[in-house]
Amino acid sequence: MKPLTSYTAKLAPPQASALKDYLKGHAFEFREVPYADFAAGNDKVNVVFYQSGKLVVQGKGTQEFVEFVLEPEILKEARVGYEAVLNPDLLLPRLGVDESGKGDFFGPLCVAGVYVNESVVKAWQDAGIRDSKNIGSDKKIAELAELIQNTPGCVTTVVPIGNEAYNRLYTKMRSVNTLLAWGHARVIENLMGQLHRMKPPPVRAISDQFASDKSVVAKALMSLGRKVELVQRHKAEEDLAVAAASILARHEFVSRLARLEKDFGLVLPKGASAAVDAAAKQFLAQHGVGKLPEVAKMHFRTALRAQGLPEPPKQQWRR
Repeated sequence: MKPLTSYTAKLAPPQASALKDYLKGHAFEFREVPYADFAAGNDKVNVVFYQSGKLVVQGKGTQEFVEFVLEPEILKEARVGYEAVLNPDLLLPRLGVDESGKGDFFGPLCVAGVYVNESVVKAWQDAGIRDSKNIGSDKKIAELAELIQNTPGCVTTVVPIGNEAYNRLYTKMRSVNTLLAWGHARVIENLMGQLHRMKPPPVRAISDQFASDKSVVAKALMSLGRKVELVQRHKAEEDLAVAAASILARHEFVSRLARLEKDFGLVLPKGASAAVDAAAKQFLAQHGVGKLPEVAKMHFRTALRAQGLPEPPKQQWRR
């Protein structure tokens, strides 16, 4: 296991005061840091305590500092290396579901699901698997996707909804949340169809709560999906299984977007921005409006702007 090089924790005022006294008494050099109550460091470790109550410890000496100073002297508890003891849910067999492409005008919507168990969680302990939005490069996404798919005991599935299918479904459902719910339900159903590969069977399926009404996904579940507990929560990507699903979904989205770029000979930027607007107009100039549904999500306002059509009044956003 690689030594810890970064650590965060919340400190109560008495703990922060005790830590500051320790640093003063052990030759730490203090410095000014924006929004910090205090910051100090030496040649091995840097310590910053922010006004919000958040403590950040970084450097090659982080693990030693946390295990021999912070935990016994300040926190009065052992946490490093004991995450599974403090939070047994980390090792539970479970499914994670997430999507990519929802906010991108160009490219498909991709939904992925991952089953993890104790052995998978331990195998990924130092792999850097986290929410795909926090991974800076497509190359790293691809590397992690390969690792996830090749980890013994891990079961995965990806449901890509290409642009033409997406536009048909949206026309029928008239709601992104309903379409997402169908995609999540389909992924859970596909995973539960591989139950024979899951040892032990999953105790729950976890996904992000993208709608204010949790029943949107619950109602979309299919026969096999109803046999596992569904947990929807905000910031679900903090769970390792959901983070892994986010990586697979993003890799599928990026790969399919690249194929569309090759097929149409045009750069198709991610997201929705001025650059996307410009690319949409360029696409229409080269390929015509009839081809746009093959690469884009037609309910986006970008599609109207590209065609010079009036946009409807904006409605108040609701989850």
